Amino acid sequence: MSDSILLARDGPVATLTLNRPDALNTLDRAMMDALVTHTAALAADPALRCVVVNGAGKHFMAGGDLNTFAQSLPEPPAERKASFTRLIGRLHAAIENLQRMPAPVVASAHGAVAGFGLSLLCACDLAIADEDAYFTSAYRNIGLTPDGGCTYALPRLVGVRKAMEIVLLGERFDAREALRLGIVNRVVPAAELKAATAAIVQALVSGPARAIANGKRLVHQSLGNTLSAQLRAEALSFGECAASADFAEGIGAFLGKRKPQFGRD
Repeated sequence: MSDSILLARDGPVATLTLNRPDALNTLDRAMMDALVTHTAALAADPALRCVVVNGAGKHFMAGGDLNTFAQSLPEPPAERKASFTRLIGRLHAAIENLQRMPAPVVASAHGAVAGFGLSLLCACDLAIADEDAYFTSAYRNIGLTPDGGCTYALPRLVGVRKAMEIVLLGERFDAREALRLGIVNRVVPAAELKAATAAIVQALVSGPARAIANGKRLVHQSLGNTLSAQLRAEALSFGECAASADFAEGIGAFLGKRKPQFGRD
């Protein structure tokens, strides 16, 4: 396995570190393969409670590796079309893995969050950024359209009109604007990013696992459901969670005026 993405485990928490710092963590073929492989393994791990995605060095991810893209330029257009369609289709499995895994995924971003980096951050369930982070779609600058689910996530996060602006103009915006738009949940000083990320992770892993996993699933599936179908899904999840030991612990802790100790299921 390539070391372009590092996978670390600390009990129920996995950390995926984008690890091409000298290249601004831009996405080359090895990193694509590693991202698909690692996310597939994590999605299949029932012991996992949280995944953190971050970047080594000074940046989260500055998009695709243009040197890698340039290698395809001698190919005839028809071959290039087929090659890139296959390549991006395979990469997209990683985005689906992040969404379908029960464990919540937290992006911890600094520096450049551009191109596929923006798509990857938007594919995570929660996102925190330091105040020096900056964001851009960037694809238009090299004659491309977004990948990685960017055109799926952005309209749902920021609305159609703003998503059009981000995609069609490709302008850079800062972390405070990303917070205002709802692309990130929190912005913190650079020196506090690691601690603030750890606090979010702790809140997730110490919570009721089934309720958190079901909550993630319900929110994602709501985007394609009718109201009636979503209400039915909520009722089924509510009943499932009410049958859990964590529910009994939560009620007992509330009535006993103490902090709940989840993790009984």
